[in-house]
Amino acid sequence: MAAKLASSTTVMTSLPQFSGLRPQASTVHAGSLVVAQPIRRRGKGALGVRCDFIGSPTNLIMVSATTLMLFAGRFGLAPSANRKATAGLKLEVRDSGLQTGDPAGFTLADTLACGTVGHIIGVGFVLGLKNIGAI
Repeated sequence: MAAKLASSTTVMTSLPQFSGLRPQASTVHAGSLVVAQPIRRRGKGALGVRCDFIGSPTNLIMVSATTLMLFAGRFGLAPSANRKATAGLKLEVRDSGLQTGDPAGFTLADTLACGTVGHIIGVGFVLGLKNIGAI
């Protein structure tokens, strides 16, 4: 019984122990000998920073797609809260009841919706280009 208990505690303490995001030094039991293993550090912690994102093709595609969609929504080329699309895809002006300080009537809801659609289009471009190996 005591041998089973001693072997199970040896297995439990030989597993790596973590405190937060940084691992603590683990101990390995070799019979009655206890050996402490040093911590191996790779990088600067839990998060690694890559400084090559600004100006990368992925960043340029995302910024372009979102900007173009916001431009289309603001200048009346896409449906918005104040311009609904009819069955023939014509945009007609209506009063949505949303208050805005923008002369064109571009609301916060329009900004969020157009930004979201721009991100969806950008992600589609990025994933498609990565799939064919262009970026």
